[in-house]
Amino acid sequence: MVAATGHADTTVGQREIIEAVDRALTTHGRAVLTGPTGAGKTEVLRAVAAVAERRETVLRLTPEAADRWIPEASAAALLSSVPCTALENLAGPQRTAIALLRREADEPRAGRDHVALRLALVEVLRTLADRNPVLLVLDNAQWLDAESTDLLRFALRLTPPRVRVLVAECVQGGTPVAEALCGPGTPAIRVPPLGAEEIAELLVRHGLPARLAGRIHQASGGNPRLALALGHSLAEAAGARDGGAHHADTLPVSGQAREVARRLLAEAPAQARRTLLLAALAARPTTALLRRAGRPDAEAELAEAERAALVTVGEDGSVRFTAGALPTALAADAGWPERAAAHAALADAVDDPVQAVRHRALAVDTPDQWLAAEITEAAAACRRRGQRALAAELGLLAADRTPVHLPGDELARLVAAAEDAGWAGRADLARRATRAVLARDASPADRVRARLAVIDAAGQALADLDETFAYAMDDAAGDPSLQAAVQLRVATKYNLSDGDPVRSRDAAAAAGALAATGGDQVAEAMALTVRARMGRILGDRDAEEILAEALALPAPEVPLGMRNAPQYLAVRHALFDDRLGDARRQLLVLLPAVQRTGSAEDVFEVLRSLTEAELRRGRCAAGTAHSRRALELTIEAGLSPGPAWYCAATAEAMGGSFARAAAYARRGIQASEEEHDQVFLSRSLYALGLVELATGEAAKAVATLRRVAELEAAQQVVDPSILRWHGELAEALVAADAPGEAAELIDGVRTTALALGRTTVVAALDRAQGLCRSALGDAQGAVALLEATAERFAALGLPLERGRTLLALARTERRRRRRAPARAALQAAAEVFDRAGAKPWLDLARETAPEAAAARHPGVAALTEAETKLALLVSQGASNQEAAAKLFLSVKTVESRLTRIYQKLDVRSRAQLATALRTG
Repeated sequence: MVAATGHADTTVGQREIIEAVDRALTTHGRAVLTGPTGAGKTEVLRAVAAVAERRETVLRLTPEAADRWIPEASAAALLSSVPCTALENLAGPQRTAIALLRREADEPRAGRDHVALRLALVEVLRTLADRNPVLLVLDNAQWLDAESTDLLRFALRLTPPRVRVLVAECVQGGTPVAEALCGPGTPAIRVPPLGAEEIAELLVRHGLPARLAGRIHQASGGNPRLALALGHSLAEAAGARDGGAHHADTLPVSGQAREVARRLLAEAPAQARRTLLLAALAARPTTALLRRAGRPDAEAELAEAERAALVTVGEDGSVRFTAGALPTALAADAGWPERAAAHAALADAVDDPVQAVRHRALAVDTPDQWLAAEITEAAAACRRRGQRALAAELGLLAADRTPVHLPGDELARLVAAAEDAGWAGRADLARRATRAVLARDASPADRVRARLAVIDAAGQALADLDETFAYAMDDAAGDPSLQAAVQLRVATKYNLSDGDPVRSRDAAAAAGALAATGGDQVAEAMALTVRARMGRILGDRDAEEILAEALALPAPEVPLGMRNAPQYLAVRHALFDDRLGDARRQLLVLLPAVQRTGSAEDVFEVLRSLTEAELRRGRCAAGTAHSRRALELTIEAGLSPGPAWYCAATAEAMGGSFARAAAYARRGIQASEEEHDQVFLSRSLYALGLVELATGEAAKAVATLRRVAELEAAQQVVDPSILRWHGELAEALVAADAPGEAAELIDGVRTTALALGRTTVVAALDRAQGLCRSALGDAQGAVALLEATAERFAALGLPLERGRTLLALARTERRRRRRAPARAALQAAAEVFDRAGAKPWLDLARETAPEAAAARHPGVAALTEAETKLALLVSQGASNQEAAAKLFLSVKTVESRLTRIYQKLDVRSRAQLATALRTG
């Protein structure tokens, strides 16, 4: 958890723990730090010791596992680190005892004076404490030898208060050593696992891809050491495969990662580990299942594992590993006979026929025609349930159990497994199945189907698949339907990775012509859908007609690849046009349907659209719930994380917290850059720019939103309803004292929006126009326009937009020094945000209220409302430029207003101003 620099200030996610340790040491003089191996205890100790060294003598003791069996090894190490000056005043027997301890190899223990040694250690600590406060930092206390433990326990009971003690220990059962050393009642602080955001920061600091943070967090359980080991293993595996393809396969629990997992698992007794192996091999382990599988003491053994922080056991008996890498390591370390016996026991114990077949197949390693057929039927059952990932696993297993004299059956099972993996977004399984298909005498059609599965499983990371596309196109030659399927994926890549909707539209047109030639109406409808989508982006007036043509073609009610189907694009267009009720109704019909297909990306897309619809309608709690499900699905299925983090950022920006929204947006930006995803890169930047604008960081917002504008221009996006950054950039420009540039932007976008009939886009531009008029001196015109815009948003059913407009109106009225109308607008905005559950905006409205500021700072009573706001910002450290951006003023206005504030409060500096506000 400390980056390569080794400085304590690089500790990730442990600031609160370090503060808690410091409080415990200050209050009690003793503190105990606990947590599993790799949790970060050592880094916390280092951080605390680094600060303490500025004012204290720090003694460090870090025994290793082998020291536990060497009598007095740790005592010798501690005393060897003590400065010689601390030994000068010792009595003769005490000095002799220490000298003998330091020469332990030459002296038998029986010849030592142990009483003198105990008194010597007490005297050394007292001597050091007389000169300077002492902090004894003991790491790995569980590896202290018994004799050193007794010696330290005796000495620490007699040391003065100026000797403070910090002990870290991995508790592995029995009486903790740390409590014995520090005494009962010592504050014990457990190092918690890191959250996904902290894992992302940890990975970035170690040069690892942030887009893997969700999956690594799930696999590591938030254990920093395991997370870094998994990250390095995955980066090495990705670099060795396909020239460093960006999409991540299954997290490899090998090398250092497996060693860390083994150390964690070693904290449970051997009997408990046998039960854990059964739990690792079961799909849905429960205590009842483990008992039926031959572990009658499952509850007691799992309780041991729970104390070691390896599993959690629910009230219903369900068993969940705290880190996803642990069951993988358990299975990998078990020998074949042990795994086979466990699978055989589970086959008899499970109540799901599919799982029974799976376990029976894994209990043998020889081909069996009839068993292979059973597994194939189980895979088909999973497909019907929408369990595509499990269907892919079973398909591969069925192929592996197919006898060599049935090559056709084996090939068919491999191709089906690849396609199932593609729909599930499981790149690892898709690649594995495709490699097997290409290694056999497969037809061109089968090779194309397998390669398309790899492309489908790659999610947003299509930039490095040019070779796969080329081979697929070559194999598809002569078959119009297959060529159409490949061209559809090419069209997606042109838009997503290359940011070129024109080429995407042209590729889709070619796909449609090929599909029509091949008589594939489903592919033809999807090609028309891509054309309509690109047409909307490019501002083509015939986009809706093309979509209607696609909808008129016969197609399955819920096709696989729903995100590319005309039904779904019609929902997206409804969202763009703010026909939110229609969009929501259609999405709620689609959600259970796409869940049945088993396509993780389809389910994610529907959840993302539901999030957007609910947020626009002012139902922030519902939108946040959908975004949370979308993020969980992304991590669970291993999908590209950029879209999910953008979705989470928008939900947090409306109904959560601006800080979390910014964190999600930054992670989305990094993931999209890593995967060359131009579409969601601009969206995550937009989310970040919106937060920066809302929180008063106008200069940053301008820079961020200008990047969005550049990306959108490079992608030739014309329709301003797709991503509504234009009004936000205009508002940020006004706040950054560039109203002229804002007016020019507004005029250009307004012309396009009116031509395309995008009325709600025009309303957002009117809000920015109102602020622009205010900045240019037309306050009366600004107020009239903002009042009319607020009413228009109310009529359109867009409450959050109305609330933001009321905030803008309040600011404008304040600039006119009309306090009552400003207060009324603020109150109305707060009521809108409160009803919508828009917590960060509600907080913003309340913080802006002058009464709240005056209540917190009684020294502002002599100031006007505008002066109060400026005084508070300046007293908190804002520069004139920063204050101007936050208050939507010019720097010159800030300077003159600040002069008046100084005169009213009779102060001459910012420091005096802060004091005046504080003391009232």
